[in-house]
Amino acid sequence: MSSEIVEPPGSHEPVEYAKTPKKAAASGWIGSALEYYDFFIYAQAAALVFPLIFFPSNNPQVAIVASFATFGVGYVARPIGAFVLGHWGDTHGRKNVLVLCMLMMGVSTFAVALLPTYATAGIWAPILLVVLRLIQGFAVGGEISGASAMIIEHAPFGRRGYFGSFTLQGVQAGQVLAAAVFLPLSAAMSAEAFQSWGWRIPFLLSALVVVAGYIIRRRVDETPAFKEEAVHGALPKAPIVQAVRENGLDMFRVICMALMNAIPTAVTVFGATFATNAGYGVGLTSTNYLWISVVGNVVAVILIPFVGNLSDRIGRRPVMIVGCLGSGILGYFYLYFVSQANIVLAFVFAMLMWGIVYQGYNAVFPAFYQELFPTRTRVTAFAISQNIGTLITAFLPTIYAALVGPTPSACVVDKKFAGDVVLPSGQTCRAAADAIETSVVWTVGSFTLGLAIIAAIAAYSARETFRVHLNDLGRRDAPEVPREEYDRLRAAV
Repeated sequence: MSSEIVEPPGSHEPVEYAKTPKKAAASGWIGSALEYYDFFIYAQAAALVFPLIFFPSNNPQVAIVASFATFGVGYVARPIGAFVLGHWGDTHGRKNVLVLCMLMMGVSTFAVALLPTYATAGIWAPILLVVLRLIQGFAVGGEISGASAMIIEHAPFGRRGYFGSFTLQGVQAGQVLAAAVFLPLSAAMSAEAFQSWGWRIPFLLSALVVVAGYIIRRRVDETPAFKEEAVHGALPKAPIVQAVRENGLDMFRVICMALMNAIPTAVTVFGATFATNAGYGVGLTSTNYLWISVVGNVVAVILIPFVGNLSDRIGRRPVMIVGCLGSGILGYFYLYFVSQANIVLAFVFAMLMWGIVYQGYNAVFPAFYQELFPTRTRVTAFAISQNIGTLITAFLPTIYAALVGPTPSACVVDKKFAGDVVLPSGQTCRAAADAIETSVVWTVGSFTLGLAIIAAIAAYSARETFRVHLNDLGRRDAPEVPREEYDRLRAAV
């Protein structure tokens, strides 16, 4: 494939400017990896450290709920960021919004490393943490929509699924980096040292993100589709109004499909606390559980381009529906083996559910969501609807911890689970933990499957888009390229 592609005159693709698919994909991949490294080191810290140093409480359930609520606050800011940054992306360009996202994310994450703990600053410590998390959420609200728009609009026809998947491959790589940085620290340092200062190291490293991300994203070209819209005066003054008026039902579909964020939430956020927090009595170590996150994301990084390419061959909808329903069902098995402290089978089913089957959704949605909307409102419509969907799932860990919280504080002695302690009810802590573990499997598993079913129905109700030219996307009556012609064009790239 040439580094530049110029579409022939008369094509329903942008023809006035050259596409640079490889350059756009590389920029989107690296930028998303760096930005989501920042976002997910917070998720790791919220599960492993923050309940102890920012939300100390004699009641472990209160500390866990408070920590997860602060994690969820970042998602509250995402729709606001999506509105502002999506508007900016549709009126000033994809490139500009991506640079802005990177700078805000890097600075706010670095600042987390400098925060005092609750023991030092009292209530101001969690307040400042919440403020920085809000800035993080605002910044990431425009990241995936802007990065995937950049890639999709540079991609050759017939290869949008493949190239679009690199956005999420970068996101998964960022999660690998986030977990991989925590892994050696938690393994090599004592628990006291890690909780005292070791957790700050991953946040300090985000200073490199600001520099690297700025350099990378300043070098990418604006998309031909956006430049043609700008030259011909087709840029909307109020993209959100136009998006809702013209594609409101598709925005609702994206909100429903984005509920699939329940899968990684169950594994990387709530699952980490369920497996490692002494109050639940499962007994897995932070180091053991971090390997699930690292390897699961490595598997996803390898698999995502192949799944994206598959969606270019057979369509977006079938791949997404299988990914949604399959990963939702596997959630029960994963949670069960975590509850049994069976690290081998918990690992296997985490790989199946999250590392493999979930990628049927994860690898395809960057292209599918973009293809539901026209160029003039694409970033706004994608960003707002996708971030509303993820916002709904963001507080699931808080809900789970409230519904099926850990055993009473009497069951934790010197930060270790004490199963032989007898509670006022006459029940031993071990018996109480066993009952809670069973409740976790059915409660969290059922929430996860229910949301996966909603997402699958939304995907089924959407129109297929993989054989529609870029300039025709977003139209209900958009013509599909005949299969034979599509295969010929795709093979010629």
